[in-house]
Amino acid sequence: MMPANLRTFDRLPAGQSGQFVIPSALAPSRPVRHFFSLAGLLALLSPLAAQAQSAGSAPNDDPSYRKEFVYGLNFNTRGGLIGGVSVRSSKVLNEKWSRYWSIEGVEVKHPKERRLPSYNGSSFVRDKANYMFVLRPTFGAQRVIFRKAPESGVQINGLFGAGPSIGLLMPYYVYYDYTPRDSNYNALGPEDIRSEAYDPQKHSNLNLIFDRAPLFSGINELKPRVGAHVRGALSFEYGRYRDAVAGIETGFLLELYTKRPIIIRSLNVDENSINNRFYPSVYLTVYLGSRS
Repeated sequence: MMPANLRTFDRLPAGQSGQFVIPSALAPSRPVRHFFSLAGLLALLSPLAAQAQSAGSAPNDDPSYRKEFVYGLNFNTRGGLIGGVSVRSSKVLNEKWSRYWSIEGVEVKHPKERRLPSYNGSSFVRDKANYMFVLRPTFGAQRVIFRKAPESGVQINGLFGAGPSIGLLMPYYVYYDYTPRDSNYNALGPEDIRSEAYDPQKHSNLNLIFDRAPLFSGINELKPRVGAHVRGALSFEYGRYRDAVAGIETGFLLELYTKRPIIIRSLNVDENSINNRFYPSVYLTVYLGSRS
């Protein structure tokens, strides 16, 4: 005898004789029905998605596209309005991977730099002892994360690299007014304004700083600082044609120097306490280039 909980089918409504109706006790629950419906839909769409992906990626497998060369402007959290410039050369290894080398030249600024007006209407950076310029050769790998369709869309790549950091410290020169003056600030003799490397002890009276000197006044006094860096980034390529590329690269950079670069000096403050060896930053590079 059939168990009581499975003994009967639901009574057929009038006019539906001959149709088979699943007993309500045996019918799958709504979540289960939704699961199987979704599974069936994915099963139908999977071949179409695979075909579309294959069609979209096939053109980039062409062996005629083996190299890429780009150049661009760098913006970063350690620089000014424009951080610097960069070039990058890549070589395709396979459908997904490329290897690259790049060189980046930037200026690194201290976060406590403050620009002040001078009495003649010009300006200077308070407490700045040195400019710091950095060359960063980088060697790394690039992987395609999302390949764009031919002549449209955006391609997303992931990049990782590392290399040495070659820092160059160049003294910051100012024009300082040594003209003898009376209590009313009237000159008592001929004007005496000298170009000198900034020294917080020697140039303690900021009111007598006439102006900043030309950028390369201290070019003969360069001091090297050697370090290393690592970087990780995403690039978004908008190039429409196979032989040209344009896009942006955004990421982070971690940099460490063997000897502390002195960028600012302040009166009665230990320079080692206000200058760092470690320089993390976030950057964005806008680039253009070509492929061959």
